[in-house]
Amino acid sequence: MTDMVFGTVAARPGEPVLSRWWRTLDRWTLAATVGLFLIGLLLALAASVPLAEKNHLPQFHYVIRQVVFGIVSLAGMLWLSMQTPVTIRRMGVMGFIAVFLSICALPVLGTDFGKGAVRWYSLGFISLQPSEFVKPVFVIMVAWLMAASFDIAGPPGKFLSFVLAAVLAAILALQPDFGQAALVLATWGMMYFVAGASMPLLVSLAGVVSAVGFVAYNNSEHFARRIDGFLASDVDPTTQLGFATNAIREGGLFGVGVGEGTVKWRLPDAHTDFIIAVAVEEYGLILCALIIALFLVVVLRSFGRLQRERDPFARLAGTGLAALFGMQAFINIGVAIRLLPAKGMTLPLVSYGGSSLMAAGITLGFLLALTRRRPQDELTEALVEGRRR
Repeated sequence: MTDMVFGTVAARPGEPVLSRWWRTLDRWTLAATVGLFLIGLLLALAASVPLAEKNHLPQFHYVIRQVVFGIVSLAGMLWLSMQTPVTIRRMGVMGFIAVFLSICALPVLGTDFGKGAVRWYSLGFISLQPSEFVKPVFVIMVAWLMAASFDIAGPPGKFLSFVLAAVLAAILALQPDFGQAALVLATWGMMYFVAGASMPLLVSLAGVVSAVGFVAYNNSEHFARRIDGFLASDVDPTTQLGFATNAIREGGLFGVGVGEGTVKWRLPDAHTDFIIAVAVEEYGLILCALIIALFLVVVLRSFGRLQRERDPFARLAGTGLAALFGMQAFINIGVAIRLLPAKGMTLPLVSYGGSSLMAAGITLGFLLALTRRRPQDELTEALVEGRRR
């Protein structure tokens, strides 16, 4: 029974493992992923040079690091995509426990790099941000709990997943990292809805989140400053949002030209949180539209393939991973165009950063593994075709 639900596609006689993997993989999602990474390298060439000069490093220091991190991330993604859902579940659960403990230890062992929020571990040659890695394994953990609640006499998995999401969001908010906390709760809400939650319950939870936000606004200067800046009628041109808004306006449809942009010299986070402003200023709205289209390909293709999924764990985990990937991109772009308050969140696969790249590789590796075609898909298609006849 386990093999029927979780097993891989039945191999053709003499078919190699790689051939079976390629035949069952969603190649559109893989192509879109590679496309986003290549665009990220293109933008790293533009956005990271000023940072290298500021830190008195070789001109392409950060570009080379991005290439190395990217190769490691893509290799890890491909390896994960070859795993079965059972293996993904086991790795996700164990990974969540390890990363959660590392987040709890941040106040003692972590560093803030002068940014006012203790979010990183400094290992000398590299820094790691646990909140980036916790998101994909959190999705796997939550999917496992929710799926267990469908079993006869199973545990109260949905309630346990809510407690887990609330605790994790609270720890992230205390760093403070309100953006990641909001993303965790939004992803859990999407998965809870797919698992069968009622709309009144979700609306009630949204009300609770709003109340918590109100309390945070009145008790956190950091949080209040960002909300006030977002709600202000005029944007201060000397702020990050001001520089980004002006860069996007100057870029227009075709951009000011490769290497001609100026926002990368003014914004300290142009290579990470505001990479989309660099893209629009130098390459125009066309490149921005291409980036959005590639994100949509990944999310919509994944949702489409998951519609045929009958196993609750694979369906919930895949939905959560696709929603996580898409919502993080939406938040990053939304902040840059002043659709959302500033949150300090990277654009997956495009922004510079080792933690961000490797976390995106894990997310997409899990997603590709869970959206591979399995025997149940072939059976479903046969039944549909039989009804049509």
